Amino acid sequence: MRSEPFSRRAMAMVLAVLVLLAGCTRGEAPAPSTPPRPSADPAIVQTATGAVRGVVASDHRRFDGIPYAAPPVGPLRWQPPAPAPTWQGVRDATHTGPRCVQDSSDLEMGRRMSEDCLTLNVWTPPPSERKRAVMVWIHGGAFINGSSGIYDSRWLASRGDIVVVTLNYRLGALGFLAHPALGAPGAVGNYGLADQQAALRWVHDNIENFGGDPDAVTIAGESAGGMSVCDHLVAPGSEGLFRAALIQSGPCQAQVALPEAQRISIDYARGAGCDDLRTVADCLRGLPAAKLRKPLWYYHIGDDALSGPVTGTRALPVDPMTAIAEGQAAKVPVAIGTNRDEFTLFVAMQYLRLKKPFAPAQYPQLLSQTFGRAAAEVAIHYPLTRYEGSVALAYSAAVTDGVFACVADRMAEGLARKDSVYAYEFNDRGAPAPEALRTLPFPVGASHSLELRYLFDMGGAPALSPDQQELSNEMIDAWSQFVRDGHPGDDWPAFGGEEARLSLQPGGSRVETDFDQTHQCPFWAGLKE
Repeated sequence: MRSEPFSRRAMAMVLAVLVLLAGCTRGEAPAPSTPPRPSADPAIVQTATGAVRGVVASDHRRFDGIPYAAPPVGPLRWQPPAPAPTWQGVRDATHTGPRCVQDSSDLEMGRRMSEDCLTLNVWTPPPSERKRAVMVWIHGGAFINGSSGIYDSRWLASRGDIVVVTLNYRLGALGFLAHPALGAPGAVGNYGLADQQAALRWVHDNIENFGGDPDAVTIAGESAGGMSVCDHLVAPGSEGLFRAALIQSGPCQAQVALPEAQRISIDYARGAGCDDLRTVADCLRGLPAAKLRKPLWYYHIGDDALSGPVTGTRALPVDPMTAIAEGQAAKVPVAIGTNRDEFTLFVAMQYLRLKKPFAPAQYPQLLSQTFGRAAAEVAIHYPLTRYEGSVALAYSAAVTDGVFACVADRMAEGLARKDSVYAYEFNDRGAPAPEALRTLPFPVGASHSLELRYLFDMGGAPALSPDQQELSNEMIDAWSQFVRDGHPGDDWPAFGGEEARLSLQPGGSRVETDFDQTHQCPFWAGLKE
């Protein structure tokens, strides 16, 4: 059974939520051998390719739009990222760089979007002689949307006392097209994943000049970013680039194997007018970037799909779920979790688009589109009567459990055999959401992406209540301590034999051990087998 809830419409809608939450915001060199002293001007930092001038506030510094690789344009399109060019003088680093080319449902209508997008942003505490641990954040968006610019990391830098790096990477067809004409067998696809690895190498080589510790890097991400973290746990090219990993709501089962990716990529190229095998590579590289905004859909269940990394390749030889189950993942501490009501966001957006609720008669069809031949069994375990007759809530619960919660449960079990695992469930069912999602005939609850508001200053959403602000502080403290020390604090036990998780909720988080029963994971494990 393969299932994945991300559709073009749904992921555009998730991006809409993130934009609403965010408002309208905005050659390798050796690392220094000794910790640098604070600059006379804390706004200026030297990198391997040139100096940058950022913004200095009382409790943090910010350096935006720093190139970590060469623009992947012209002959560098669908090539591994090349070293960033050097520059003279001091580069302005007070504005984020352009977003990578996005899906055509992009809410900003192509503004501040470019194929020349391989930049990153660095957030630091005030300068100090002491090196700080580093969190590298990989954004979500189904590998077709999103950017580094909406993740204002000043809370993590100031309160958490860590350095945070947020990065852009190639998306959609430009990031993951696996046409066999583009390279040697097994060397195609995964350009976006290679971008992330290049950014991690940049961090290793440069972060000490920003006050960071290159030997204390944690990779972290949400949704497609969480799935990327799963890939780095098993990708040969990522080995040694991080010492811990943090996975938030990552659909890590949604990989595609090379033969299928190549078939889809050939069809994609044909649709773009490049079908002559003798000239297809030149044809594709000659297309305007705007013609490549159409998403590359790799993973389908009914209407749902996403782009993303390709397994069975040099970059990603083994599927992460298989590698984790077989004990082949990197031996590093991992923090992993999901949200209590992941899929209600997607169902809510469908409701807003259709402007009418699902009828009970539609429930079998929805389950069939998502779970195929297993739909009848799923319907028995998720009957409408248990959800007050609400198709929206029953369907959301089934997909939340089968696609998010129990996938994370399997990963935690596999990873815990290698190293320490700390599991959580974000369970604030009154989490702030955009106004449109607060007028529905069913609750959105603790849905997909809503925990981000507790970690990043994303603006534009309702203010947190005092209890929610305390939860936000608790999460920032735990995430930061995990980045610093490899464990999130004494109140958060390791996953272990009891499969303990911290349920993050206002009014006091608590340890729970019944997650797998609440989300019917034994049922999903049996269905998978």
